[in-house]
Amino acid sequence: MTGKAIPKIRLMIIGDEILSGRRQDKHFAHFVDLLSQRGMHLGGAEFLPDDRDTLAEALARSFATPDIVFCCGGIGATPDDQTRQAAAQALGVELALHPEAERLIAERCADSAQRGQGSADMSIPENQQRLQMGVFPVGSEIVPNPYNKIPGFFIREHTFMPGFPVIAWPMMAWTLDTRYRHFQHQVVHVEHSFLVFRLPESRITPALEELEQRWPGIKAFSLPSMGETGHPHIDLGVKGEPAAAAEALAYLRAEALRLGGELTPPEK
Repeated sequence: MTGKAIPKIRLMIIGDEILSGRRQDKHFAHFVDLLSQRGMHLGGAEFLPDDRDTLAEALARSFATPDIVFCCGGIGATPDDQTRQAAAQALGVELALHPEAERLIAERCADSAQRGQGSADMSIPENQQRLQMGVFPVGSEIVPNPYNKIPGFFIREHTFMPGFPVIAWPMMAWTLDTRYRHFQHQVVHVEHSFLVFRLPESRITPALEELEQRWPGIKAFSLPSMGETGHPHIDLGVKGEPAAAAEALAYLRAEALRLGGELTPPEK
């Protein structure tokens, strides 16, 4: 990756078990936090099923972008895991056993055998099946896995990891700190907000539009609450470069007051 512009960073979460509700996604919040710690932010997220054609179509669109993409789930070796195959289909390349993945999987089997679990003989059927987890699209590089050595893979700015958080999260961090360190803390970005009461969102909307015209690099936001925990209010704010954000915030607060809003909850 070269140049000063930071590509969009996206997350793909893959698995029928997420879409059916049998498991709850944990990757989204953790990945947002990992990015925030590094002065980066998430530009988009997508939830996808374990269907090869659906995945291949989504990945083909994704590979056509310059985006940095992290994909969680579906890289195992059971019939419901289709991510490796879909990635190869999207890229129009073959699948092949990666030599380094083969070595690492054999090490994992040997480690397990030393603990009395399974065999280190890679010719037996169950270990041959384990080697399928190292079959990646041709041209892939491995993503190291400190938890159990069985790697993920990287190709065309897409990092593919298992769905298990205990495995995927260290792989996310390693990728951000190894492949994309030069994008970390490149842009100072702040977010400020305040609560305003007794102000309809429709009344403040023109001020939000005017704000983004005056400060082009600043994004305004309005998050209304129906008052589930007290009084109806709007969480108004700005995000972007610090100096401009401070100016925009002062403008927004002044406009909220001018239009009849209040900064403290009304008395019951």
